[in-house]
Amino acid sequence: MYDIHLILPDNPGALGQFGVLMGRAGVSLEGGGMFLAEGAGHAHFLVEEGERAAQVAREAGLEVVAVREVLVRRLKQEVPGQLGAICTALGTASVNIITLYSDHANQLILVTDDMDKAREATADWQ
Repeated sequence: MYDIHLILPDNPGALGQFGVLMGRAGVSLEGGGMFLAEGAGHAHFLVEEGERAAQVAREAGLEVVAVREVLVRRLKQEVPGQLGAICTALGTASVNIITLYSDHANQLILVTDDMDKAREATADWQ
């Protein structure tokens, strides 16, 4: 799975247009989110075919910042403090979190600066 990070215009309907674009291209968005910062929408979405999603977005004139591999982990929902625990484990391993969100199956989606170290540091949450 991959995280696609793209810039959307700060206009009403821009996110909807992106969703329609991906749907028409057969690209399923499995999780993600968007936030506005300094007049631009920063969108991160989980997709199975990262390069395909990026190609479709670029052909529509959207700015694709990056397509990155993700690490999928499951927090122990019945145990309070899980987000803090997994983030602390990554910090202790000197791994920086670039992006974090949930997918449609309530799994934690992580993009980090060192995926190998992140896999090792978060093995308890597989």
